[in-house]
Amino acid sequence: METKKQALIWAGVSIFIILLAQNCAFAAQKTGLLTTVTTGNREIVNEDIPGARQAAVSDALERAVVNAFASAVSPQVFAAHLDFLYGRILPVAQDYVVTYRVLGEITHTDTYLVGVESKINLVLLEQMLTEASIRNAGTDMPTILFLIAEQGPKDLLPRYWWGNNPEPYISYAETRIMNTLLDKRFNVAGMEKEKPDTSFYDIRFPSIYDADAAVDLAEKVNADLVVVGRASAAESANRMGDEKIFDAVIKLTAYDVGSGQQVAVCENTAAAKSDPDQEGAIQAIEKAADLAALDLAEKLDHYWSGHLRKENRFDVVITGNGFLPRFLALKKRLAEIAEIQNMQPKEMGSDRAVMELVYKGSPSHFADSIMLKTFAGFGIEIAEVTDNLVTIQFIDGDRLFMTDDDPSATSENLEKTME
Repeated sequence: METKKQALIWAGVSIFIILLAQNCAFAAQKTGLLTTVTTGNREIVNEDIPGARQAAVSDALERAVVNAFASAVSPQVFAAHLDFLYGRILPVAQDYVVTYRVLGEITHTDTYLVGVESKINLVLLEQMLTEASIRNAGTDMPTILFLIAEQGPKDLLPRYWWGNNPEPYISYAETRIMNTLLDKRFNVAGMEKEKPDTSFYDIRFPSIYDADAAVDLAEKVNADLVVVGRASAAESANRMGDEKIFDAVIKLTAYDVGSGQQVAVCENTAAAKSDPDQEGAIQAIEKAADLAALDLAEKLDHYWSGHLRKENRFDVVITGNGFLPRFLALKKRLAEIAEIQNMQPKEMGSDRAVMELVYKGSPSHFADSIMLKTFAGFGIEIAEVTDNLVTIQFIDGDRLFMTDDDPSATSENLEKTME
């Protein structure tokens, strides 16, 4: 009877976890954290319930890190790097856990079962994957949305997937260009089935090449840049014996989503003869796309490097429990970030501070940088990132780390650090 009762309790806990997961699991936004809910279990040996509980919690946290790893890469990359996951990531899984809390726990048939909500540091995990050349995209690189219409010899009008009356199609140029830019560590929005639905956002395109509408759509999917253009191929007047020649032209224009400014223009051409295995028009488009991708990557890299080096002035709001000692620890970590050119207090209280930063880079880049820092006995969460504000909240953690941060702080020595 008792076993049945425990099973029913655990079923209730599981349902609660599933419902909670629908709201918070995989909610990785610009905060750099992945909030997820997982279960863990461990057999109770020699009536060691505390040991089994801790092992079950560790099991749940490892599953959370697995979820984060899976969210950071494609299914193919995930499957190809299981050895890295189990050999390099999971043995130090708790290094990626910012904080966690046990939602429910029971014993069932000599097994300790737990449900755990945790926050995983995606920025730190993605940095590890990038350094291992598993994840090509860089945190300093922009996210790009591509809107490239395509027209072949048999098409009366260009085909496109956005705007008015779109229709499904495979864009050889768009696919080719996106893959090249991914290899060069750019981030790409709207890959394959993830393309945004313009009708959902109620964005009207007066024409499929309308820059303002393209910028609006890119903003909705958190892209930094949007590339609008057209790829076309037609039969050439030239011939190679009995074989047809096809000429392809690709014209692209890139815009900064934040300012709407035009930042790059590319035009590339290529030709290909008809091939039994692949239509000459497709070959010509793909050749032109390869040239366009290299041209575009070079221009966007040059523009974005200048964008990152640009000094920005914005406020950093800091709040949370145990404020004074944690603020001192945070300020010590801020001093380690070379891109901070100046830091001045604007407001100071017992549970809240506002600092004005002059930073070589964007507020989101600053948020990524501070998320790589670790602290003794607490974590941080980036609650908000805008063009002129970053909000940092202190998070209570179950785990304590021994560091050289001084845990003691008073209003007096806090004021000294502000000088």
